[in-house]
Amino acid sequence: MVLLTSLWRAITHTKALEESSGEMETTFFETVYRITYIAGFSNSDHGFFYKLYSNTVKLMIATFMVGEVWYMITFASSLDTVIEQLNATLIQVMALFRYKYMRMHEHVYKNLATSMQLSNLDTSTPARKALVDYWMEKSETYLKLMLGLGSLTLAVWYVFPLVDDIEYNLTVNLWLGVDWRRPSRYPIVYIIHIVAFHYTAFFIMVNDVIMQAHLIHLICQYTVLADCFENILDDCEKDFKGLSRDQLIRDSSFREVYISRLGLLVEQHKKILMHTMELRKIISPPMLGQVAASSLQICFAGYQVAMSENISNALYCSGWECGVATMAGVRARLMLVATRASKPIVLTAGGITELSLNSYSNLVKTSYSALTVLLGMRHE
Repeated sequence: MVLLTSLWRAITHTKALEESSGEMETTFFETVYRITYIAGFSNSDHGFFYKLYSNTVKLMIATFMVGEVWYMITFASSLDTVIEQLNATLIQVMALFRYKYMRMHEHVYKNLATSMQLSNLDTSTPARKALVDYWMEKSETYLKLMLGLGSLTLAVWYVFPLVDDIEYNLTVNLWLGVDWRRPSRYPIVYIIHIVAFHYTAFFIMVNDVIMQAHLIHLICQYTVLADCFENILDDCEKDFKGLSRDQLIRDSSFREVYISRLGLLVEQHKKILMHTMELRKIISPPMLGQVAASSLQICFAGYQVAMSENISNALYCSGWECGVATMAGVRARLMLVATRASKPIVLTAGGITELSLNSYSNLVKTSYSALTVLLGMRHE
């Protein structure tokens, strides 16, 4: 494990860590910077060999996406095939859209990463250090969970074309410009295709990893600041031993210390809010696109599932009235299929609730009611 860790650090040595504002940024974002570096999307490294590697990765991903779209336009023979291609294309286009916004607002993300270090947020007490450590561990855990689940999913995609019933198959359909369905060409094409698919998938995951790290970083700042506000009296009275709270309030020196610290905390809150508003502003268009893309994917999946409902119509038009229904066992089987097909097929979330407009509105109402109850209990 030590050898693997050393190797990982050696091959992912990025300038982003050298340009870090301090310990806080390094601790929160080290893994993110290293993953972004090895994926070929680091904005801090400008060396010749890394630029060559990065541009090669980007060209490969772009070629892969173009091949998928070209296949959909040229070779898709059914609506189901078009929908399958559109699902993959939507995910990739949204990743490109989000990446474009990240590059356009690169300075905002850098300010967010350095905000905790430069804001002089008070982490002097053991409780606040524990809060910072907690959110650092959470950030690392969520990152590993996301990448782990993504990698396991990709592993299944890689193996499936080799074990299905199709002699020459790839994980996704795309146009390559050559006839690769031959024993001599298929292994080479499959390996190249897997490499391109792998980088494309990790490009999508890197976008999510970056966003997740910045959001958890902001949550940590809010949590530490809340503890500072909650314990402001305890922090201010440390240098005023032997005085009661009533005596402290009448002490001019204590009032000066208290007002100074309160002003500092208010200013820090203002800065964190400013960073939050900046992040909300720049992720609003990508999130709108993400919601639209997700809605379209649900519609596509719903359409494909709903096609099963055409079974009853097809059964009715199957020519049963010509006398075949009088044959032994035919009538019962036809009725059985018609009964099964008449049951509406809907998508569900975990088998618990239907994915529909009514269920969505009920979910929003329930969430708001639960929030109201929790806030009421907290105030009590």
